[in-house]
Amino acid sequence: MSSFNEFPYAASFLAGIVTFVSPCVLPLIPAYISFITGASLEDLKNEKGSLARIVLSSLFFIAGFSILFILLGASATYIGVLTGQKKDILRWAGGIIVIIFGLHISGILRLKFLYQEKRIEMKKPSFGYLGAFLLGIAFSAGWTPCVGPILSSILILASAQETVYEGMMLLAIYSAGLGLPFLLTALFINKALQVFEHVKKYYKIIEVVSGLILVLVGVLLLTDSLNMLTGYLTALWE
Repeated sequence: MSSFNEFPYAASFLAGIVTFVSPCVLPLIPAYISFITGASLEDLKNEKGSLARIVLSSLFFIAGFSILFILLGASATYIGVLTGQKKDILRWAGGIIVIIFGLHISGILRLKFLYQEKRIEMKKPSFGYLGAFLLGIAFSAGWTPCVGPILSSILILASAQETVYEGMMLLAIYSAGLGLPFLLTALFINKALQVFEHVKKYYKIIEVVSGLILVLVGVLLLTDSLNMLTGYLTALWE
């Protein structure tokens, strides 16, 4: 992976994991899994559901939000490429926005408009793999306060990439960071629920650390130091 800038991709994967364990998303995961598989949480805990159905439903759900995220990444990079000579202005503005999002997530700065949640009301039973796929798209579109700032920051990072392919890869890796723990949760629901209880104890630490990482990314964008850092890391890797 030496031909890529490692830091943005590592940050993107970490951002996906942070999104998954965020207070807005993690408590809803069991309900999503139950909905897309058509099995009750108790059946899943007792391993009564079909393993093939659980895996396929989860993969279709992941594919749903991944496709939309990747398209957003392609669009962000394309806009960045189109700006041409004005790309520095986009980078400065993006860096400031990412810093503000980081301060918000860490709790240092609270932005009220980011608390206007858009959650999906799941009142109907699962309607197959197509339903799981569509729910994945709806999940990606209905951003909660936790998903919005993190995803927006990754999209800003994507806009700073040189090619649309790199921007798409960035969001594909973000989707992997979000999708992999989702799939593992669906497969090992009992163990996952125990882990969730432990994770909840560290919500504040997770928020502060993830917020500070976003602030760092924002500063790197603002000072145009991201390429310098990735070049340094690449040299160390080689």
